[in-house]
Amino acid sequence: MAEKWYELALRLSKFYGGKIMVVPKVPIRGLKDFAIWYTPGVAAVSEKIKEGGADASFEYTWRWNSVAVLTDGSRVLGLGNVGPEASLPVMEGKALIFKYLGGVDAVPLPVRAMDVDEMVNAGKMVEPAFGGINLEDIESPKCFHVLERLREALQIPVWHDDQQGTATATLAGLINALKIVGKNIRDVGIVLVGVGASNIRTAYMLIKYGADPRNMVLVDSAGILHAEREDLDKLMLEHPWKYDLALKTNGERKRGGIREALNGADVLIAASRPGPGIIRKEWIANMNKDPIVFALANPVPEIWPWEAKEAGARIVATGRSDFPNQINNSLVFPAVFRGALDARARAITDEMTIAAAEELANYAEERGIREDYIIPTMEEWDVFPREAAAVAAKATEQGVARRPLTYKEELRNATELISLSLNMLRSLVEGGFIKMFNGGID
Repeated sequence: MAEKWYELALRLSKFYGGKIMVVPKVPIRGLKDFAIWYTPGVAAVSEKIKEGGADASFEYTWRWNSVAVLTDGSRVLGLGNVGPEASLPVMEGKALIFKYLGGVDAVPLPVRAMDVDEMVNAGKMVEPAFGGINLEDIESPKCFHVLERLREALQIPVWHDDQQGTATATLAGLINALKIVGKNIRDVGIVLVGVGASNIRTAYMLIKYGADPRNMVLVDSAGILHAEREDLDKLMLEHPWKYDLALKTNGERKRGGIREALNGADVLIAASRPGPGIIRKEWIANMNKDPIVFALANPVPEIWPWEAKEAGARIVATGRSDFPNQINNSLVFPAVFRGALDARARAITDEMTIAAAEELANYAEERGIREDYIIPTMEEWDVFPREAAAVAAKATEQGVARRPLTYKEELRNATELISLSLNMLRSLVEGGFIKMFNGGID
C-alpha cells in the first residue's frame, strides 16, 4: 500500500510543481489599481504602521493570518536529517493542511541553520513578516532549546508541532479513553516508551493536566528513566528536560526496560520507532485490567492493533488513518493557530493547548465515544472552529491576546474563515484553475 502512495506522490508533485501557490486577495481591474496596492498608495500604509507601531501591521497586512513553517530539516518524518531542500515538500504539505483545515496562510521556510543559535536567529529575523511560527522537524534536543528561546524572545506565538501538536492530540484521546474504562488520570500508571520530542512534551502536558508524575515511567533506548541512572550527569548537561523527568517520575524506582515498565501499568503511550515487535503481546497482557495502548510510530506502529487487542487491550490508538482512533497532530495545529492568530496572541501557552485537547475530547464525547472512537477524525471539519474558539477564549482569559475574543465570537469567526478556505479550493477545482491529474487518486 505504501508503495502506491509513494509512486503517486512523486508523479503528482512533478505534475503540479509543488502543492501551494500565492493568489492575490484584492481586486485588480486594471493598472490604475496598483496605485492603491503599490505605489504611491502603499506609502500611506507603511507610514501608518510606522506611526502605530509593530502591532499595526496586523491590521493592514497579511500578518494577521500568516504562519512561517520553519525547519532545518534535521529530523523529517521517519527519514532523519535530510537537509532543508529535501524537507521542503514536507513543509509544503504542512502549509496545505494549514490552509485547508484552518484557513491559515502558511509559508514553507526551510533554512540552512547549523545549530540552535542560527535557528533562533532565523526565527527572530522573520518575526516581522508573520503572525506566528510553526517549528517543524527539528532534531532533539535542539528542538527544545529553539522552542524555549523563541517563546521567550518573540511577541508572536511560537509552537513546535512535533512536541505540542502530538501531545495535545494524545491528551485528547486519553481523556476519552479513561472515561470509557472508568479510570482517573490522577490514579493511573502511565508508561511512555520513546523519550523524544513528542513524548517529553506529552509527559509535561499530562502532569499539567493532573497526572501524578510518580505514577509515570519513561523508557528510552537505554531503559527506564530513574534518578540513579548512570547517565544522569550527562543528561543534566545535554538534555535538561529528560533529566528533569528522570527526577520527577518513576516513584517506585523501577529498573529495566519496556517489559518491566509495563508490568501493572494502565496506560501505554509509545512514540518510539516503527514496528512491529517493539511492544510484545505478553507485555500488554501484564498490564492492569482494561489497559489503554497508544502505539503512535509511523508508518508501522510499535504493535499491531489487533495484537494489542488479543493481549487484552481495551482501547488501542495509532498514528495511522486506516486504523480506528488516529492520534494525529493535524487535528490540532490548524485550529490552535486559527484561534491564536484571531486573538492576536503573543504566545501559545500550555493552558491554551489543554483547552484545545479538552474541546477535541468534548466534541467526540458529544457524538458518542466508544472503544473505536475516542477522538474526532480530520473529516469532521466542524471540530476545528470549536477548537479555535477554545484556544482564543483561553488566550483572552490569560491576558496574552491583543484582540480579546469570547468563545462564541471566535466560533463564528473561525467557522467563516475555514468555510471560506474550503469553498475557495472547491471553486478553483470546479472552475478548472487547479488541473485534475488523469490517473490520480482513486
